[in-house]
Amino acid sequence: MNYYERAKELKEETIANRRYFHTNAEVGLNMPKAQAYIMGKLKEYGLEPEECGHGVRAAVGRGGKTLLLRADMDALPMAEKSGLDFACPTGTEAHTCGHDFHAAMLLTAAKMLKENESELKGTVKFMFQPAEETFEGSKDMIAAGILENPPVDAAFAVHVTPGKTPVGLYMYNNKSTMMFSVDGFKITIRGKGEHGAYPHKSIDPINIGVHIHLALQELIARESDPSHSCVLTIGNFSAGTAPNIIPDTAILQGTLRTNNAMTREFLVRRIREVSERVAAVYNGSVEIETLSDVPPLICDPGLTTEMAGYIENLGIPGTMGYPGIEASASEDFAVIAGKVPASFMYISAGFTDGRETSTSHSPDVVFNEDVCPVGASWLAHCATEWLHNHQ
Repeated sequence: MNYYERAKELKEETIANRRYFHTNAEVGLNMPKAQAYIMGKLKEYGLEPEECGHGVRAAVGRGGKTLLLRADMDALPMAEKSGLDFACPTGTEAHTCGHDFHAAMLLTAAKMLKENESELKGTVKFMFQPAEETFEGSKDMIAAGILENPPVDAAFAVHVTPGKTPVGLYMYNNKSTMMFSVDGFKITIRGKGEHGAYPHKSIDPINIGVHIHLALQELIARESDPSHSCVLTIGNFSAGTAPNIIPDTAILQGTLRTNNAMTREFLVRRIREVSERVAAVYNGSVEIETLSDVPPLICDPGLTTEMAGYIENLGIPGTMGYPGIEASASEDFAVIAGKVPASFMYISAGFTDGRETSTSHSPDVVFNEDVCPVGASWLAHCATEWLHNHQ
């Protein structure tokens, strides 16, 4: 089967599926609409889907090696300002990262692979995953057995990107870290409240929080290896309800991201140590909660080179590879990549007509739907070729 030609025939169906997910955006682990829709479509295509944790799994083929194709399907908790006539109407959820495309393209890939099942030299397993944005989804589905029955030998995923780059551009890393780790944390600072007129009777958690914030920045400036990339961001500092009252507690929430596993381990430990010791200097205390825990995304070099070759051989006009990309954003496909050989690629869903564009996670971001047959055919073709060459 020529998967690209077939995917072009299915383009409108892929777009319709994408627009359903977009309009009915859901966030987090619990995604009942998406889960039901995907299971219905897969049954329509002749597959036998199952719930897997909070996601959906299915498979085609018979025996042999198993390649996992993964698509995340969750949105972000934000309002949409794209102006699209199929925008999510809730004002509280929006597909501003393109996961609606991923789910729709994998549905089309599943349909095509089912149509071509007799030619497959192994098994393709499909993973429709919730909660990538909260870094919970991969772990949830791994715990539910997505990598077992049959055991997965390798995994592949793609991620759309907006902007002013042409559809057909793909970006990958087959030599080093592709995306950073993420360690989200919440520091609850406990002090002693008092009226603002009597600060000497208080243990001011806001003062402690300010000093913790400054001290944590010095971890990057003075304790991390400058040859490694590290980012530490405090995105939330909350305390108090009145301008003249010193509260009992204050909260800092942030993330640490790095491209090096040893540096990550060191800095996670130092965040705790510094926070505890700074609080103790001012007679306060802290409680530290881990909000997320995902390693760097390091793709298997051989598998990634192989997948890039399959993409080139598909012969889609405008195809162009861009190797060596590294991003300080994070991706919970890294959890999968830590357990089986895996490859992850960005695929451009941008525009080259001069229009103004926004970045992922922006409320007004718009992606190019011409990417739909390209991404769907990549998934199906790479799976078929990999199985053929790894009997």
